[in-house]
Amino acid sequence: MSFSQSLWQANLPLFQSTLELPFNQELAAGSLNRERFCHYMIQDAHYLVAYGRALAVTAAKSDNAEGVVQFANAANEAVVVERSLHDGFMRDYGITPDRFAATPLTPACHHYCSYLLATAWSAAYPVAVAALLPCFWIYAEVGRAIHARSAAGNPYQPWVDTYASEEFHAVVRGVCATVDRLAAEATESTRAAMHAAYRDAARLEWMFWDSAYRLADWQGPLR
Repeated sequence: MSFSQSLWQANLPLFQSTLELPFNQELAAGSLNRERFCHYMIQDAHYLVAYGRALAVTAAKSDNAEGVVQFANAANEAVVVERSLHDGFMRDYGITPDRFAATPLTPACHHYCSYLLATAWSAAYPVAVAALLPCFWIYAEVGRAIHARSAAGNPYQPWVDTYASEEFHAVVRGVCATVDRLAAEATESTRAAMHAAYRDAARLEWMFWDSAYRLADWQGPLR
């Protein structure tokens, strides 16, 4: 078993729980409430900017030129390509640029963005890459699972198709290969830190989707 496969297997129950979240169940059925999807899209667009920055920082830490290109390209994809998908949905759903700019990050989104940026800046390169992997891999596998049972005429089909696509899965395989190479050269303590970073990010993926379904927001005097 490769190191990346060991990460996946160690966190398989968490992935299954992510698949079973009401957000993803209803997304597959095409019955997800419009307000919930809009809430998710706004937060995910905010998240992608932070994710792009974390990818760019990680690119600068790379131990070889291939890694610089790999993660710099991924940063470009996150900010330019994936956000173009969001922008299309936002136009279709009447979310104006002003509304997007005025909507603050939710606690789950803020936590996830802060975690990835802090890890990218402060952790060793292999650990930073491991923290970035769940967003690639879990999205790809959720997209593939939903695509296999997506309802006919699903209004969210463009989202499903993006993350189920072979192009996206090829990127995931590339990141997994980098993780495997780094793990093979790492100490046991670094490999343990990579496991911990992957699990923390996978938990935050779960929290992000759960938060979107609940329309979670800051409460009380912190608003």
